[in-house]
Amino acid sequence: MSLIKLKIKAGAQEYPILIGNNILNKLKKIMKENVIYYNQSLVVVDENIPKKLIKKILNSLPSKKNSIYHFKANEKNKNQKSVDNILDILQKKNFNRNDYIISVGGGITGDVSGFAASIFKRGLKFINIPTTLLSQVDSSIGGKTGINSKYGKNLIGAFYQPSLVISDINFLNSLPKRELICGYGEILKHALISDKKNFTFLDKNAFNILNLKSPFIEKAIFQSCLVKKKVVEIDSKEMGVRKILNFGHTFAHAFEATLGFSKKLNHGEAVILGIKTATKFSLFKKILDIKEFKIIENHLNKFDLPRNINKLITRKNISKILSFMKKDKKNNTNKINLVLLKKIGTPTYKLQFNEEDINKFLLKELVK
Repeated sequence: MSLIKLKIKAGAQEYPILIGNNILNKLKKIMKENVIYYNQSLVVVDENIPKKLIKKILNSLPSKKNSIYHFKANEKNKNQKSVDNILDILQKKNFNRNDYIISVGGGITGDVSGFAASIFKRGLKFINIPTTLLSQVDSSIGGKTGINSKYGKNLIGAFYQPSLVISDINFLNSLPKRELICGYGEILKHALISDKKNFTFLDKNAFNILNLKSPFIEKAIFQSCLVKKKVVEIDSKEMGVRKILNFGHTFAHAFEATLGFSKKLNHGEAVILGIKTATKFSLFKKILDIKEFKIIENHLNKFDLPRNINKLITRKNISKILSFMKKDKKNNTNKINLVLLKKIGTPTYKLQFNEEDINKFLLKELVK
């Protein structure tokens, strides 16, 4: 499949997302075509990225004045200290507003780099090169940046749009299967909240997608980006319909935080479990019918995706889960906001539930 280009309009700003294989070879040309020039850049690199790919990026940049910061990307390092480390480099090297931070890594690297860019001199230029399936279909689109605190996930951050996003599928070849499943969680979410046609494509081709077969992987990334693009362009600041992109995430973030962001559960796995839990809660509240629920459940079973939250979390964790759910940034009352499904392709987001309501459901769901 040839190079795919999407343009995102977020308020007054417009930026391109490029999707393709081995497109880093054309990086200098791409930056020239998008009128990207600068005196110096700081390349923030996830330390797990293969050195040969980093060398390729550095050799392809238009300026020779490029610093590199190796970042150990994990949820525990998605914090203010990591942002301060980046800011310290920018200040020592006297970066100006026309210079760039270039993020090379997954969603955590992009979130931390983008947040640092948003607050340095009230806005430094930013390029995102997402290297995981999860970041290519989700966090690289829409301008959300942020870090975690002891009170919960992504509670400190800003909306800050990049100048350019480059999604090179070549990066995915170095990922373990667990990381690909992690990204598939967001692809599945986008299909469930968009239309049944997207979901049917996944139900037929998930094996090919997870094995990075062309053209299935390219199409899955493109369709997922397209869903998010349409939502973000309608609501760039998450004041209304963009909330549907949080389907499964309120449960997912609470699961992650309850486990202390441990390696037992990565973000994408948490999202898949969050989708399953939100779908089951939709059934529990009689918003979704049993037939639609079974179709989604069968998909999770068929492709051996994470589906049993009670293997990780038990009844004794319920109070902690509820505490994190109440602190979710989407809440604006004492109730808990949730995105649920009426049917595949039809989400509903103007829903608030009492803590007792969710507690009753979790007591039934977490049988151990």
